[in-house]
Amino acid sequence: MQGKITLEGLEFFAHHGYYAEEQKIGNKFAVDITISTDLTDAAEHDDLKETINYESLYRLIRHEMSESTKLLEHLGKRIIDVVFLQFPSVYEIEVRVSKYNPPVGGICHKATVTLLEKR
Repeated sequence: MQGKITLEGLEFFAHHGYYAEEQKIGNKFAVDITISTDLTDAAEHDDLKETINYESLYRLIRHEMSESTKLLEHLGKRIIDVVFLQFPSVYEIEVRVSKYNPPVGGICHKATVTLLEKR
């Protein structure tokens, strides 16, 4: 049984950004991630070992968020790579990384980059 697991609205304070000031001061970011995997065994046996543990997934993302990058695109790709590495049963990942109040020269609630990768 193919299925999806989604974590939405993960919030972090981090130091990502193209400008040195952004990396120094930091900002609020959000991450949404959807992973596609086979959920047959978890659905049938009610056993956490047979699915993707949300807490483990969150820890991977939190670690990637703690390492500064210039571009949200690069950050999203790093998240995808580490999730694929850690969870071999995952065959598709969509990740959205948002930066609140980006420096665009005007009012902008957030800037978001969405990446989708299949293996």
